[in-house]
Amino acid sequence: MIVSSSARSAPGLLPGLLPLLLLALLLPVLVLSAAVSAAGAVHRPSEPTPPRPGARVDPALLHRSGTQVRLPPGATPPPALSARAWLVADAGTGHVLAARDAHRRLPPASTLKALFALTVLPKLSQTAQHTVAEEELTGIGAGSSLVGVKENLTYRIADLWRGVFLHSGNDAVRVLAGLNGGWEATARQMEATARSLGAMDTKVVSPDGYDAPGQVSSAYDLAVFGREGLRNPDFARYCSLPYATFPAGGWSYGIRNTNRLLTGEDGIAKYPGILGVKNGYTSNAGHTLIAAARRDGRTLVVTVLNPSGGQRAVYEEARELLDWGFATGPAARPVGSLLPPAATRLVSGAPKAPATPGTGTATAAAGAPGRGAASGPSAGTAPRAAAEAASGSRTPAATAPSAASAGTPAGTQGSGGAPLPAGAAAAPGTAGATGPAGADGGRAPSALVPLLVVGSACVAAAALWATRRRTAR
Repeated sequence: MIVSSSARSAPGLLPGLLPLLLLALLLPVLVLSAAVSAAGAVHRPSEPTPPRPGARVDPALLHRSGTQVRLPPGATPPPALSARAWLVADAGTGHVLAARDAHRRLPPASTLKALFALTVLPKLSQTAQHTVAEEELTGIGAGSSLVGVKENLTYRIADLWRGVFLHSGNDAVRVLAGLNGGWEATARQMEATARSLGAMDTKVVSPDGYDAPGQVSSAYDLAVFGREGLRNPDFARYCSLPYATFPAGGWSYGIRNTNRLLTGEDGIAKYPGILGVKNGYTSNAGHTLIAAARRDGRTLVVTVLNPSGGQRAVYEEARELLDWGFATGPAARPVGSLLPPAATRLVSGAPKAPATPGTGTATAAAGAPGRGAASGPSAGTAPRAAAEAASGSRTPAATAPSAASAGTPAGTQGSGGAPLPAGAAAAPGTAGATGPAGADGGRAPSALVPLLVVGSACVAAAALWATRRRTAR
């Protein structure tokens, strides 16, 4: 009616009033549109960014015989080695850079102690003490390497682990396995740990790696154990020790690591950046080795099984693989992955963060016959430098794995108190939930209210101006 009246009473007013009327009609629409967009931006949960496609890897590639490697033209191929099987991989990403007969099943010798440690380390407190009974040392194979554990002497669990990692003591393995529930139970738990890590070639008969019918592993599986071990701070600390002392009841004697790449002895030069892991030897397995080293922010893990040149050859061939991996490996496309199969459907370039066990108290598994279970206070927070070096990144400490159930693999975490994965939203109403919130913890005020107020004020002002101008004329 105002438009019609104005047009009849003041024909000259229409040209000036028409823009204001159009503004008055369009402004609420614009305000509402902006408000809806703003409200959607505030309340709509953000869509996760899809991961960048990675290099697809055929899992069957590593099951082929011969050397498997994918290099660009002109790149240096991996060295020609005498070992019956070998593998070199990036410990951070899990990418297998090159391998030969990776899944060939061979006797592992004492490199199997890496799997033993992965299985039992989280279950026994490092500061607990245990007095060894005579029957605990029965059944040790003839010719076994021994660190010198004696009956009726009291040892800390940490002493026994140093005997395992440095001197490859089968006597120390016997005692620790007994505290874990027994020899056979420990063997079954080790196999369960291997399966949980995607290592399907390993059959455990003797947890110390002593030759036994049917006991086998592979270059692939042993690399998986080495990589996973470096992600456990206790494992990483023990395997990197070149020297230690071992108690003998009122006195102690020195022991050295039998990994010559770590000590640089017996004519074998120490490898720069070596992180250790485990070597082995039996008459059936020959010389075997899992080795890891770090250089320029990258960590590599290599495995070498039974080279023809004996002890010196196992170290020198591991050295050649490490040198090639650091020099040429970055150009290689992965031929496989050390990650479990579910995680290798798409191999991405992002390194997997290490799982660093925290300070939870571990207790010995019950049921070991003829002895008390080891007990003691928590081992405390272990140094994490070597475990962080394994993946090239630092991560917050996580809760220690639970030892309540047999066969729980090292490095797995329970759900209690675990941080949310990156990009995951917390449940509504819980602490740490993402989303807009006011100072009092409530939802942020909607942007719709102030926009509607401003829009209404503009419309009212325009209508008032038009009315006054019509009255004045």
